[in-house]
Amino acid sequence: MTAEGHLIFSIACAVFAKKAQLSPELAHGDWWHIIPASLLTSLLPDIDHPKSLIGQRLKWVSAPIARVFGHRGFTHSLLAVVGGIFLMRTHFPHDWVIPIDAFHAMIIGYLSHILADMLTPAGVPLLWPCRWRFRLPLINSQKGNQLERTLCLLLVGLTLFWPNWAPIIGAIKPESFSKLLNLIT
Repeated sequence: MTAEGHLIFSIACAVFAKKAQLSPELAHGDWWHIIPASLLTSLLPDIDHPKSLIGQRLKWVSAPIARVFGHRGFTHSLLAVVGGIFLMRTHFPHDWVIPIDAFHAMIIGYLSHILADMLTPAGVPLLWPCRWRFRLPLINSQKGNQLERTLCLLLVGLTLFWPNWAPIIGAIKPESFSKLLNLIT
């Protein structure tokens, strides 16, 4: 998926997370925290690819990560998400600079990248270091990004204009997601 696709997809995921009230912090959070925070981390997993948008700007970080893990390795796994949350929570005080709603949105942004890459034929190693690839190949990036852009924009439209979230999230139980986020944060 392209950087543009990841950015648009992260907006859809952030809007969904807030409207679906995946955590009380997101439900009552400020849109001016949630959207920028989600966008900020939506490209971060591609730090493992020196030619990615973020990899080109941070080559000194990207090159060693790419050598050790390769593209779509560790940084595209749940272990990276949990490790990132752990590092952020242990290296910053509890009353740190980043508001809690923005922190939850940063997690959503990172996860949106992984979810978007799962929509490609290559998939992601969600349970890294296990090499199983998780994929639902709806987007083929070799055919250009028109389909990708259209799908992502449709998802943004759906999340913005869907009137009632209860039928969609009935199986998810927002309380469970909220407890999980609070447990790891």
